[in-house]
Amino acid sequence: MLIGDVARRSGVSARMLRHYDSLGLVRPTGRTDAGYREYSSEDIRRIFHIESLRSLGLSLREVGRALDDPGFTPSELVDDLIRQTQERIAAESALLTRLRRIGAAEPAGWEDVLQIVSLLQALGSKSAGTRQRAALSSIEEVPVPVEVLVEAALSETDPNVAGALRWALAQSGNAGLALLAEGLGSPVAEVRKRAVQSIAEIPGGEATALLQDALTNPDIVVRRYAALELGARGVADAVPTLIDMVVEETNDVDAADALSTLASRPALADQIATRLVDCLAHSTVESSARRRLAQALADVPGITASRALVDLSHDEDRAVALTASYILGIRNAR
Repeated sequence: MLIGDVARRSGVSARMLRHYDSLGLVRPTGRTDAGYREYSSEDIRRIFHIESLRSLGLSLREVGRALDDPGFTPSELVDDLIRQTQERIAAESALLTRLRRIGAAEPAGWEDVLQIVSLLQALGSKSAGTRQRAALSSIEEVPVPVEVLVEAALSETDPNVAGALRWALAQSGNAGLALLAEGLGSPVAEVRKRAVQSIAEIPGGEATALLQDALTNPDIVVRRYAALELGARGVADAVPTLIDMVVEETNDVDAADALSTLASRPALADQIATRLVDCLAHSTVESSARRRLAQALADVPGITASRALVDLSHDEDRAVALTASYILGIRNAR
């Protein structure tokens, strides 16, 4: 078969076939009576083998080695091709993500595009100071898409930069809440913690509702952060978790402050005092926890709290009794 016929049937151009010939990849083994080179069926089969290997991303040099080296083993080369392909896909995905983010910001002109690109690069900088400045300027200049801020907030390890990113997210209102809610379900504990911390800084009913849902999160750290913020927002659902925090000595001072804030509402004061008293009644509660519970009663108004403190002032544990007596003295002096 002459080169023109081979080109038509194989889909490989005559020019490429001549290139294969010059490289020694496929050299026609026959000759016509007129002296033209003629491809045999074995030559054509080799052409198809070459095209198959090229479709995997092999260079012509690698193709020649694969076909002609009897000791060639494909596994190492295939593994290398897999790695190269993964790197190329990752790079293309990163580019696609960046383009989508630029599009989401709806730039008015190329100057806006350049500013957005500059901010995106700054948020990905290795310098914490650069990232922090980018977070703080993301609201004042061309707005960065909220998806970028959420991604940065959920991955940031520097506390100062993280604070700036949470502030920027809070300025964007509810726009990032859906993505932050997804962060609460992350398999990575640090991501879950950053998500609830970010939600806690966003005001409004939608954020409060998410925090209430977070009280049932399997992650106890998420539950605790949610409870502290809900206490500050006056949400009674946080009371059980806050009392547990006092008992367990986990941010117990902040938890007691949140209980005090909630107890300033008359409807909740007796409820909180009753829960604290019930907790004190458990024989398994250690003396140090009983002392913290007594301290938590200090700023809970009402007769229930006062009676509990009177009882505790006679507690067999001297430290608990002294704490309760001291608190009673302060309450009576008010």
